[in-house]
Amino acid sequence: MRLFSSLLLIVCLAGCQRGGANDTGAVRQAVIDRLAKGGYNVSGMDIQVASVKFDGDKADATISLTAKGQTGAPPMNLPYHLERQSGKWVVTGLAKGGTHGGAVDPNAATNPHGGAMPPAAGGADNPHGGMPPASGAMPSPKDLPPAKKK
Repeated sequence: MRLFSSLLLIVCLAGCQRGGANDTGAVRQAVIDRLAKGGYNVSGMDIQVASVKFDGDKADATISLTAKGQTGAPPMNLPYHLERQSGKWVVTGLAKGGTHGGAVDPNAATNPHGGAMPPAAGGADNPHGGMPPASGAMPSPKDLPPAKKK
């Protein structure tokens, strides 16, 4: 009886693994589906799962993207949140610091070689030497200095 119980447990565990419960291939496919839905040319990309951490029906994955045929170029690493929905993994969003398209988080600057960017020299908060933040509006001509004639 003990042997039968042990074999049944092994078969059940093997079946769960084949079902895609914690399958990096299924996570990769979820990311490909998300990129294709966003209009990205997935056939021109090499998409690899760099790491994945499963937590029940949720997962956090880091995906490594490179253009096909690019040798020596550093990959772009994107952190994704995923959930299992109706038995398949679905991307629910990018983790903090990850961006697609033009949606850039100015507080998430990263070094292309990994890790955060170093702080500004001399401990300055603004690396542009105290320039005020841009308001987006053009200055009034009255506020401009007079032009010198040649």
